[in-house]
Amino acid sequence: MTRILANYTTTISELKKSPSSVIENANGESIAILNHNKASAYLVPSDVYENMMEMLDEYYLIQQVKERLDYKESDLIEENIK
Repeated sequence: MTRILANYTTTISELKKSPSSVIENANGESIAILNHNKASAYLVPSDVYENMMEMLDEYYLIQQVKERLDYKESDLIEENIK
């Protein structure tokens, strides 16, 4: 059985009938869209989505920083700046 990662669920049919009422009834929570009783998509509030994207950006930036800090002495290039 697949986990549903939302407190609110609706069907694709209900979403087609009245998307705005589905969003309103969720009271700012994420919504799992079900197709044949399985989550086929999630509808998340814009602020949640924006925070998720910001967290992903920060995660990838941290990974890049870690890669750049993990170097060998032989990788360094000596430079004389005058």
